[in-house]
Amino acid sequence: MSEKQVTLPITGMTCANCVATVEKGLKKLDGVDDVTVNLAMERATVIFDPEVLSEEDLIRRVEQTGYGVATATIELAITGMTCANCAATVEKGLKKLDGVLDVSVNLATEKANITYVPGQVSRRELVKQIERIGYGVVEADSEEELEDAERAAREAEIRRQTRLFLIGALFSLPLFLMSMARDLNLIGAWAHAPWVNYLFWALATPVQFYVGWQYYEGGYKALRNGSANMDVLVALGSSAAYFYSVFVTLGLAPGSVYFETAAVIITLIVLGKLLEARAKGQTSEAIKKLMGLRAKTARIVRDGEEVDVPIDQVEVGDIVIVRPGEKIPVDGVVVEGYSAVDESMITGESMPVDKKPGDKVIGATINRQGLLKFEATAVGRQTALAQIIRLVEEAQASKAPIQRLADQVAAVFVPAVIAVAIITFLVWYFVMPGVTPDLVGDQPFVHALIRLVAVLVIACPCAMGLATPTAVMVGTGRGAEMGILFKNSAALERAHKLTAIVLDKTGTITKGEPTVTDVVVARVPVLAGAGNGSPAPLSEDEVLRLAASAERGSEHPLGEAIVRAAEERGIALAEPQGFSSLSGRGIQAEIEGHRVLIGNRRLMEEQSVHLNGLTAEAERLQNEAKTAMWLALDGQAVGVIAVADTIKEGSKEAIEEMHRLGLYVAMITGDNQATAAAIAREVGVDAVFAEVLPADKALHVQKLQEQGHIVGMVGDGINDAPALAQADVGIAIGTGTDVAMETADVTLMRGDLRAVPQALRLSRVTIRTIKENLFWAFGYNTILIPVAAGVLAPFEWAPPILRELHPILAAFAMAFSSVSVVTNSLRLRRKKI
Repeated sequence: MSEKQVTLPITGMTCANCVATVEKGLKKLDGVDDVTVNLAMERATVIFDPEVLSEEDLIRRVEQTGYGVATATIELAITGMTCANCAATVEKGLKKLDGVLDVSVNLATEKANITYVPGQVSRRELVKQIERIGYGVVEADSEEELEDAERAAREAEIRRQTRLFLIGALFSLPLFLMSMARDLNLIGAWAHAPWVNYLFWALATPVQFYVGWQYYEGGYKALRNGSANMDVLVALGSSAAYFYSVFVTLGLAPGSVYFETAAVIITLIVLGKLLEARAKGQTSEAIKKLMGLRAKTARIVRDGEEVDVPIDQVEVGDIVIVRPGEKIPVDGVVVEGYSAVDESMITGESMPVDKKPGDKVIGATINRQGLLKFEATAVGRQTALAQIIRLVEEAQASKAPIQRLADQVAAVFVPAVIAVAIITFLVWYFVMPGVTPDLVGDQPFVHALIRLVAVLVIACPCAMGLATPTAVMVGTGRGAEMGILFKNSAALERAHKLTAIVLDKTGTITKGEPTVTDVVVARVPVLAGAGNGSPAPLSEDEVLRLAASAERGSEHPLGEAIVRAAEERGIALAEPQGFSSLSGRGIQAEIEGHRVLIGNRRLMEEQSVHLNGLTAEAERLQNEAKTAMWLALDGQAVGVIAVADTIKEGSKEAIEEMHRLGLYVAMITGDNQATAAAIAREVGVDAVFAEVLPADKALHVQKLQEQGHIVGMVGDGINDAPALAQADVGIAIGTGTDVAMETADVTLMRGDLRAVPQALRLSRVTIRTIKENLFWAFGYNTILIPVAAGVLAPFEWAPPILRELHPILAAFAMAFSSVSVVTNSLRLRRKKI
């Protein structure tokens, strides 16, 4: 048997028993010949049969035994790829290297994501392999330099293609005009002199071997690696026309010359590639905008002095000063100052957000009003903006499941087209002259050759390769601008299939913090102002003042809500005396010499408080899913304060929008059935799962899936992790800085439920665009390759231009097919979501 040795870095081993477990587990696999595990080096050396096992099988086995294998992921920017076959060639070449576990090459972003085993293969070896295959890698020392280098490489490629197109046009245009004028007898007899063919040859040669050299070079590299790409088709098609014309010029073959066909084919395809490169640059506009948001400098306090420093010199713990109108450079927590901050560029929230000491601020947002001092809590790659950029880049680099078909077709496309071209030539040269001699004329070889060239030139594998990734790039970029982050393109695709949405109540539909909603006052006279003046009914503010004064010593969320409500109204509070908490019932305190009780109905009854006709109001409030807190003053009930977790602005509107999208909407909560039902009625959900423990939320998601639903779960990501993981699409609703929610497929940067239907609409329009692109790419090739082969030639009803498709028209169609796919993807940027 053939043997292969691999060394795997093992994680999680602590003792000799761990070594034995790993060795025993690996030795059980068929095809493993020998295993040596070293505890000190944390390495497992395995000798195995590569025909029976792969490195992935070994890693899976190690993980099944309870340990891990250290793997790394690297992203390389690749130059020189022109079509889907190029991407497939790079993938195939990299996968041949020992230690490479997975490779995903994205034609639109021109990047390769490689997962590998450190120690088995190095970055240098990966780069060398790509160069060996025939492509280039953009190199730089730092991430920022790499971005500059990638941009410079793309700009250089656009400049190169522009130069080549201009040179091609300079020679091709006079060649084409003179050739057409001669064929139509628009110029004198001199045009038919033998030397004119030599002039045409001289004009066509720079186009063929200078402008078109890139296609010879690309085709050679592809064939050397055992594959064929678009370059092979262009080189074959143009060369057939060019070299046949050379033979005619030298008197070695009969017929007319087709130098203009070869030259115009190459020039048009270069134009197509130039337009495609420009359009592809626009698909990454959103990520460029995000990168452009980063601040260059920050003003920090060092040794008691304010100094401006480059952004990469800011450290966690530094005090940063931001004046009105300036950009907040890094993430942090406000320690001094009040202001309103524009966070629209990160969260998509259009209204400025008020900031005070203790509030979080996000790097790249704009301070609108006051001076802020904040402590830096995240810098460099740890900031919210850096994580957003990373998430968007990862999503854009990933492959959507819908792309598999295009990849499978692209793998066999070029060989199939070459086969069709050869069959076309043979049929038109050997068969058609005997069947329909009037269609072929007296030069069957020339006619068959023209058909062959048209088939080779019209076929376009590029459109298939760009159909999905360009739409994913624009869709995920558009999402980032709206504060919607997709973890990968598979999540973007799955989101459009959802039939049911489960919404966590607390923090998703509601604000997640209790708020005073009602203050009901007893219409009985008591000593107003807690004993100052003659008896009279208390006002709402007086009831709130008494309750808040008593609750000042409480740490209960309901008490804090009452104190907050009084402060918001600007009510001055008194100091409580003799405060005590009555567990499960409420509190008591003395305010300005009067005994004050706040709590539930049970406390009032225990203390023999006269309820003063407030029972009906309290029950009404309870039925509205509010907590009714009674306030008693010296044994008399003077008011009822209702506290509730209020519904967020936009929640009802969002749920109505989900219904318009055809979704079944359910709410899940730990609240009792009555409270949950009241909230459900108010927002209009279809079903309620009440009194559900956090650990059981995933079971309810699973039940919906068993009923045939494709389920999306929306939660704040804190205690919803199992349910988010169980759902087909987990959607974490954040508040601006909670970016790295690992269990979520989609992260919403703002806590507004209206972002959920926006995310689903974005998914739907992106997938619709991908389907349009694929339909165009497959339809174009399926229809036009047979047309180029001449299937319409026998039918007189067909337009003459289609009965005999000229290779120049074929080149024009091919050049603009991939441009049309990219342009269609760019329409997503202007779609109303």
